[in-house]
Amino acid sequence: MTALRDRLQTLWPGLVVSGVVAVAAMFLAEHHGAPVMLLALLLGMALNFLTQPEAGQHSRSAAGIDFTAKAVLRLGVALLGLRITLDQVLALGWQPIAMVVLAVALTIAVGILLARMMGFQMFFGLLTGGAVAICGASAALALSAAMPAHPRKEQATLFTVIGVSALSTMAMVLYPMVTGWLGLDAWQAGAFIGGTIHDVAQVVGAGYSISHEAGDVATLVKLMRVAMLLPVIALAAWLARRHELSQGASTSGPRPPLLPWFAVAFAILVVIHSTGWLPAWVVAAGKSASQWCLVGAMAAIGMKTHLKDVVKVGWKPVALMVLETVFLAGLFYVFLRLAHHA
Repeated sequence: MTALRDRLQTLWPGLVVSGVVAVAAMFLAEHHGAPVMLLALLLGMALNFLTQPEAGQHSRSAAGIDFTAKAVLRLGVALLGLRITLDQVLALGWQPIAMVVLAVALTIAVGILLARMMGFQMFFGLLTGGAVAICGASAALALSAAMPAHPRKEQATLFTVIGVSALSTMAMVLYPMVTGWLGLDAWQAGAFIGGTIHDVAQVVGAGYSISHEAGDVATLVKLMRVAMLLPVIALAAWLARRHELSQGASTSGPRPPLLPWFAVAFAILVVIHSTGWLPAWVVAAGKSASQWCLVGAMAAIGMKTHLKDVVKVGWKPVALMVLETVFLAGLFYVFLRLAHHA
């Protein structure tokens, strides 16, 4: 009990400040319609002095902020499993499921290939490609948690969240007009919106701005993309373990599991939610807790990052994410046309 009390005393300043920033971000997002993850990130970056040493001593908030950016993040990812059920996935039929699986796999593969061509590590391509292909900022945070430690890992995560949030907001505005220009019917427009826009909130907004049918289809297709988070996290964890072994990491200790605990918890919650045993208020509370955890973790990541580090990334990462986004949109349009003529 003494050790637990000491641990809590160490963590609570950082936990509290992360929570306060999360509340501020949620309030601003609700009243101004801006992406909550992006707001949490920017507000956190404005408070990054809280992680700096104080008069030669460690910051009182640093330990709690680091805990929020890692442990609380993983908890939020696990609770994402309450957003989907197996029935929702199966209700789509085999064609949309095949489209989503292929689109996610090919977008990530192209992201890794382009990243290597631009001189980045494979993991940066996996991070950006996964964020674009699956569910935006939430996927970026989940994949980052499964990747090996690296001095610039948090900077890469930060940039990916900023980029994918900006691109998702632009897509929410532009893609409903694009579906009209392309002559897509309501079902096709919904599938295109759900299959290409990055964040869930923007998918819902764009889909229902077209029609109720398009909104329903867009939401279901998007949930299928969210379900792809589990196998992609497994891939990231497997690649991370191979990378660590290739770098000469010690193998004398216990080997880490192929799937991190939060990915296992994600899968278990999907199965439990699919049974219908959980009361509606429990599911709603879990969804809300997931959002709060992810927003708080995003704020903490912002507090650990300096703006000058983001500015130094150059144009190549921007080009990488734009190309991934354009590739995903073009690929999904081709899939829809092939399905229409099948």
